[in-house]
Amino acid sequence: MPTWNYAVVHAYGVLRIVDDAAWVRTQLEALTQHNEADLPNPWAVSDAPEEFTEKLTGMVVGIEMVITRLSGKWKVSQNQPLKNQHSVINGLNANNQPTMAALVKAGIIE
Repeated sequence: MPTWNYAVVHAYGVLRIVDDAAWVRTQLEALTQHNEADLPNPWAVSDAPEEFTEKLTGMVVGIEMVITRLSGKWKVSQNQPLKNQHSVINGLNANNQPTMAALVKAGIIE
């Protein structure tokens, strides 16, 4: 029978709406740079036509959260027999899910 494995973190805090196009643009540029960094030809916000970028940036509502508490939990096959745990690890690795496989492995108590 299949089992669902997961790791989750809930962030709690106060939200603040930021209605400032320059702030939003800075966030979009940082997010884009972060996500494009490992690509052979990373894309940048400045690669798009300025008129297009300005129009879209004006339609984005910025939200900032000051985190006051984090709560996390995981379920990574620790309720399964050792044989099943190793099988789950092999299956996750075979399905290109090395992060979850590593979490299952970290949860094994032999």
